Amino acid sequence: MNAEREIRGSYWLETAPGGAPAPPPAGDVSVDVAVVGGGIAGLSTAWELARRGREVAVLEADRIAAGVTGHTTAKLTALHTLVYDHLRRTRGREGARLYADSQSAALRRAAEVVTDLGIDCDWEEAAAHTYAEAPEHVEALRAEAEAAREAGLPAEFVTGTELPYPVAGAVRVTGQAQFHPVKYLRALTDDLKRHGGTVYEGTRVTGLTEGEPCVLETDTGVSVRAREVVVATHYPIFDRALLFTRLSPRRELVVAGPIDADLAPRDMYITTEQNTRSVRSAPSTDGTRLLVVTGEHFTPGAPGAADVEERFARLTAWAESRFPGLTPTHRWATQDNDSTDSVPLVGRLHPGSRHTYVATGFGGWGLSGGIMAGRLIADLVEGREPEWAGLYDPRRLASVVREGGTFLKTQAHVAKHFVGDRLPSVTAPAPEDLAPGDGAVLRVDGHQCAVHRDDSGQLHAVSARCTHLGCLVAFNRAERAWECPCHGSRFDPDGRILQGPAVRPLEPRDITSP
Repeated sequence: MNAEREIRGSYWLETAPGGAPAPPPAGDVSVDVAVVGGGIAGLSTAWELARRGREVAVLEADRIAAGVTGHTTAKLTALHTLVYDHLRRTRGREGARLYADSQSAALRRAAEVVTDLGIDCDWEEAAAHTYAEAPEHVEALRAEAEAAREAGLPAEFVTGTELPYPVAGAVRVTGQAQFHPVKYLRALTDDLKRHGGTVYEGTRVTGLTEGEPCVLETDTGVSVRAREVVVATHYPIFDRALLFTRLSPRRELVVAGPIDADLAPRDMYITTEQNTRSVRSAPSTDGTRLLVVTGEHFTPGAPGAADVEERFARLTAWAESRFPGLTPTHRWATQDNDSTDSVPLVGRLHPGSRHTYVATGFGGWGLSGGIMAGRLIADLVEGREPEWAGLYDPRRLASVVREGGTFLKTQAHVAKHFVGDRLPSVTAPAPEDLAPGDGAVLRVDGHQCAVHRDDSGQLHAVSARCTHLGCLVAFNRAERAWECPCHGSRFDPDGRILQGPAVRPLEPRDITSP
């Protein structure tokens, strides 16, 4: 484990230092628009609105781009695995066309921004591929290529790729892009400030009162008043819209390392086989390129999620066998939220909303989705409604009814943990049984405690109840984090929030170390 820990984390965050953090607000703030969340969706929205003359404040609990966007694979494409054939069957050809148009518009918008602002973010045009190695999946790929082409993408079915292993077939879409997402967002943030926007880091929003104006409460006691509020926290931190019933969290692992430039793929590839495998490369130095391989998705905190080290080992072994000469130097994990009907939720927060908006449920395609959301919400704030607004509207109900099976499956998963977690455990170890680096949920004095023993042998104990809705957390040894299987909140061993929707830390517990 110690040798593995010497491998560095997110390459994007490592190679785009952010300087000193922007301080939290010193006192109460009043703006036209408050955007909660400093990732691709939040910053794209804030930037669009600032460029249109709105006074905007961005409130980020951690650092700009340090969350999901800083841990992405960084593929910017409108080809989202096998979405178009699915949309053609569930939303009709027009729904598939609107999806392709909106995602392609996001790609063009990013290219414009990179050119206009002169952003040095390793921008490269590349083709995107969804492929399969097993012959039995070829018909699904053919159907996807046809549906994507009908939707307006330059899609084709191919049987050959530049990958160093054979494939049975692939959907290929040209004219897509890959880039360095953190460098892009840092430049966008600088331009946002030049246009009068303000960024507050280390500022966690804990409450929202809707009205005229809306009022946001923060963990420092400072209030932010805004005519319009945008919730772009990846997983919504406010549950009044019950969007958590339509989202399921998914965590995915990433390994990366240098490879000879002549051996590195220049296009982007993904397959749903083998629990997902995604491959791309990025510019590096010394005649090499950085190979980035993603896969091994799982529900955070769920049974089987504890073997994250095994998952990293499987992903690394796969990458090294498929790309001889690869030596992983970085590894990290990312988290995505899937909507029950496969389409992001972007628009007004709930049916009664007049001044609150949300962007969530990007299903692993948050770069194009976040840029799309920025333009869509900016238009809605200004009283305009793009033709694809209805496709993404969070208030939609028809698609939930059509895909009720997925909705019910998601709720059954949550209910299982919410009820089952309250049953007494008879298999939990005692504190003295925990090895350094391990963690477990233990019953201590009648209370369920999340207990971790650090590498020095010291015990850290916090409440095992997620502060979002009370589900029981589980320990991820590889990332040294407590994770909630219901809605994906994550906490460090001392209970501090790593990822929402929780807005309060796990409460400390006092236990005696042996």
